Amino acid sequence: MFLIPDGKYYGRWSALWGKREALRITILCVGKIKERFYREAIGEYIKRLGKYCRLEIAEVADEKTPDKASAATEEQIREREAQRLLSRLEERAFVCALAIQGKRYTSEGFAEVIRRAALEGQSHIVFVIGGSLGLHEKILTRSDLAISFSDMTFPHQLMRVILCEQIYRSYRIIHGEPYHK
Repeated sequence: MFLIPDGKYYGRWSALWGKREALRITILCVGKIKERFYREAIGEYIKRLGKYCRLEIAEVADEKTPDKASAATEEQIREREAQRLLSRLEERAFVCALAIQGKRYTSEGFAEVIRRAALEGQSHIVFVIGGSLGLHEKILTRSDLAISFSDMTFPHQLMRVILCEQIYRSYRIIHGEPYHK
């Protein structure tokens, strides 16, 4: 990894091209975004983040949950979704699962998570957002970190927007740029 002397870039240096490689961040999610306003909000943050990192959204199919599903059925659904998620995780990626039981951070603390991952040589951070039933234990076990944004439950589509905003805010903090407090 290469750190530019002004301390404002956290990424790798490509010896072949003499250019810096931006940190790659993937938001890996269960299900698709249906509402246009969520897609537009996410698109805006992807555009804003372009000067800091390479942000991409990857989706896996969700399972339909029958009304009044048993605990065993819900566990099977989470496991099937977990298999799809695990198949998309690169072995060397730094994986952060979004889970209610995860650790909570301030915006500055969350920025520090991203900054430290990059400083420690990570080139790819993956944030995993589960479906309506949450994440299976296999995902939490594979994760390097579990993060909680709240004790509240959010629709996974809205959570993508919230996560994009916090990643953008993190880069503003990392670079010493103004951000809304």
